[in-house]
Amino acid sequence: MAQITDRPRFNPWVIAMTVTLATFMEVLDTSIANVALPHIAGNLGATADESTWVQTSYLVSNAIILPMSGWLSTRVGRKRFYMTCVVLFTLSSMLCGLATSLPMLILFRVLQGLGGGGLGPSEQAILADTFTPEQRNMGFAIYGMAIVVAPAIGPTLGGWITDNYSWHWIFFINVPIGIISLLLTQRVVHDPPHVLEARQRRGDSTDYFGITTIVLGVGFLQYVLDKGEQLEWFDSGVIRIASAVAALSLVAMIWREWTYAHPVIELRLLCKRNFASATVSNFTLGMVLNGSTILIPQFLQLQLGYTAERAGWALSPGGIALAVLMPVAGILGSKFDPRKVIAVGFLLTSASMFWMMRITPDIDFTHIVWMRIFQVVGLPLIFIPISTLAYVGMRQQDNNQVSGISNFARNLGGAVGTSFLVTYLTRHRQISRVELASHLHRGNPFFDRYFSALQQSAVLTGSSVADAGQHALAQLQQIVDAQANVLAYISAFFVLGVIVALLIPLPFLMKRPSSNEMTASQGMH
Repeated sequence: MAQITDRPRFNPWVIAMTVTLATFMEVLDTSIANVALPHIAGNLGATADESTWVQTSYLVSNAIILPMSGWLSTRVGRKRFYMTCVVLFTLSSMLCGLATSLPMLILFRVLQGLGGGGLGPSEQAILADTFTPEQRNMGFAIYGMAIVVAPAIGPTLGGWITDNYSWHWIFFINVPIGIISLLLTQRVVHDPPHVLEARQRRGDSTDYFGITTIVLGVGFLQYVLDKGEQLEWFDSGVIRIASAVAALSLVAMIWREWTYAHPVIELRLLCKRNFASATVSNFTLGMVLNGSTILIPQFLQLQLGYTAERAGWALSPGGIALAVLMPVAGILGSKFDPRKVIAVGFLLTSASMFWMMRITPDIDFTHIVWMRIFQVVGLPLIFIPISTLAYVGMRQQDNNQVSGISNFARNLGGAVGTSFLVTYLTRHRQISRVELASHLHRGNPFFDRYFSALQQSAVLTGSSVADAGQHALAQLQQIVDAQANVLAYISAFFVLGVIVALLIPLPFLMKRPSSNEMTASQGMH
């Protein structure tokens, strides 16, 4: 075996671009698949509800592998684990594109989720070891582009592919990228000595009980979050049973991983103040990032009647802004107190959510674009310093666990945020509709005048006097529905803004590391 040295064999930026390629592919593919679901359902003869399993199956398997990725990296070697994930994701992507039935596609999506779940945590750990602590902000800026920018451009690309080609190509495009990533990784990525030593120290001990509780707990939790609203939450016996299994399994998992000598997830790392605060911030970042990425396209398509491609174009300038701001945030994180940078990021993100409350039923495309750009300005200021501070005070051999837990927290936050917002929108839309309808009665002079005007308009456009009343009522119903939808979105953005605002003081609970502490925490690079 070749001797592995502390210093990377290749330029750190070459390594960063290499490992970012596959992660970008995986995150992009997830957002593209969301857009293509209606096309998939129509082509495979599935109902809309059945087609959602294409996404649910991926999310469940992805969520299961995420918390175990740190342990697997140590167990089999980080480079080997990462390359295995690339191979599995690429091969299963090809199989997804070749699927001829919904059950086949769901099976291959499960495999794709298992492969994709290990890419992000492995990349983050590789970057943590490749860059010195002083350079790490810029290294994580590259990683941030994959995690944050890909969901912003995914809907545009997905809409264009499905409208101009077929849904099969959203999976086929992963194959050449995966092959290139695999070849580059084999050449430029190597495991540092501490990864090899940790693998030897761990030996053959395997916490099968811990793995079982993780699979059951995380898998059923993801299922509940994804299907809860569709199945009316706890009105459904399936959701009640899945929730009970998830709760019991997660409690058992926490007890086991906290007390076992060689756990799959090193939960005791959360005793460190910086890492615990970073984990909470990552959870919230996932909520805001996923929530806002879902809210805006949904509003544009359902309320304003945009196509998937046009809705994607509204988000694309935000993706460009993120790509520009990531390196800027990396520089700011190096020059200033990272805690203050994070606080400013939370402040800007909160303000952007409150600004989104200005949406109206007839808002124009330009306003939406600028709102989205402002919405993403604060995210790099949160993501990069948080990613860097999570490793402060950690031993090098903990890097795999730190990256695994951090990515799991962010993805879990995204799942919770998405589930919460979908449920919140549905409930608030119903409440707003009832409240607005309560004012539509003959005793209201404003209603009488408006209703009469609608009737006259219907008569002028060719309706009979007898039918004019029905036309007026139908038009009123459309107006009420539109207003109720907008009020629900406004309320959802308000809630997101409040949640983020409450986190502004959180970074100051963290200890600001000195340059000596950062270097000492990671040993020699």
